[in-house]
Amino acid sequence: MQQLSTICYLDNGKQLLLLHRNKRKDDIHEGKWVSVGGKFEPGESPKECAIREIYEETGLKAKSLIPLGFITFPDFTKDQRDWYSFVYRVTDFEGEVLKDCDEGTLEWVDYDKVLDKPTWEGDYLFLQWILDDRPFFWASFSYDEKGTLIDQKVEFMENRGEK
Repeated sequence: MQQLSTICYLDNGKQLLLLHRNKRKDDIHEGKWVSVGGKFEPGESPKECAIREIYEETGLKAKSLIPLGFITFPDFTKDQRDWYSFVYRVTDFEGEVLKDCDEGTLEWVDYDKVLDKPTWEGDYLFLQWILDDRPFFWASFSYDEKGTLIDQKVEFMENRGEK
């Protein structure tokens, strides 16, 4: 079974907006600093999902999205669901960040501090790719039942088409 989702990094030119997942005890991401984003609703495109999730979680209205990659997380949840995530950077947005997010605490984090925040082991890898402005990537991260990264693969698209 698959779950489609979005991973969205809002970028103000010197910081990324991260979400400290610290509000729900049953949260698979509890205690970790992650992006905003989430599950698709029926009929949504990746862009529509990203824009809706960004607004719901941050109060910000995304005006444009920059696709950065696509990540597969095999057997990520207890129901052995594979997660397929579209990864975006958002530099064009408007509004004020919500003071209270249902998912956790939102914080603008300086680029040079992003990798200091506790998160998933695989997130450190693709966050570095994002911070380094690497080309579009196709990646896969496999975790064991304890949340330890056991396998990862990545392919960067150096150009936009195959010859």
